[in-house]
Amino acid sequence: MIRNKKTFSLGVVLTVSFFAVLWVMFLPYFGGENAFHAADRLFNTISKGSAHYIPGLMEKAKQWEGHEVDVQLSFNPEKLRDNAARILMNNGIMVAQENDALKVHGSLSAILMAALQDSESMYQNRGDDLSGRYGIPEKEVLFAWWNILKSMDKALKEQKKFKESKEVHEVIARGVEVGYNYYGISPEKASSRAGILAFALTFYVVYTLWWGFAIMYLFDGLGLEMKKGTKKEV
Repeated sequence: MIRNKKTFSLGVVLTVSFFAVLWVMFLPYFGGENAFHAADRLFNTISKGSAHYIPGLMEKAKQWEGHEVDVQLSFNPEKLRDNAARILMNNGIMVAQENDALKVHGSLSAILMAALQDSESMYQNRGDDLSGRYGIPEKEVLFAWWNILKSMDKALKEQKKFKESKEVHEVIARGVEVGYNYYGISPEKASSRAGILAFALTFYVVYTLWWGFAIMYLFDGLGLEMKKGTKKEV
């Protein structure tokens, strides 16, 4: 089956070495983490500084002062409903339990500002502020906010209040989710990690080409090649 031993052997060497490097990348040799977790942490620290949308969202939320909303929010499981009720009432929002749902009445601005302030605390790695205020682990607080706003978004759309729904959705995507995802990460400027960043990007390109050449040489060694198809007249 082997038509060209030289190129096939080169393909085998490239394939074996490719998977050897891949195996090393899965080992905790990179600051106690594997290469994938270390790279993820690197890019998260660099990207955090450019993902701080919360102050701008707070300014937009102030525009809804005096705008009342009356929505029914559904939660599952029961613990999530109880956390949501505690968080809302702690922020002065009127809450009444109705079966497995919560009836919420209050200022849209107040609700959004409360969610954004907690998201800002998480973004700034001040999780103790949240756990101390609510008596709930900080990540569970933001998870509850995410569910509160998701359910509110759905309820507002059902009421055909699409402008309000759009504002809620933006707070979820650029406030709550950002605060949750970047919690515990210290921001750094790309210039301060220029060396390792350049190495990571260069390695990614080289490693991709490495696999491509391995496949090419293996196929060439087996005598397989691509040929342009001939166009048939109909």
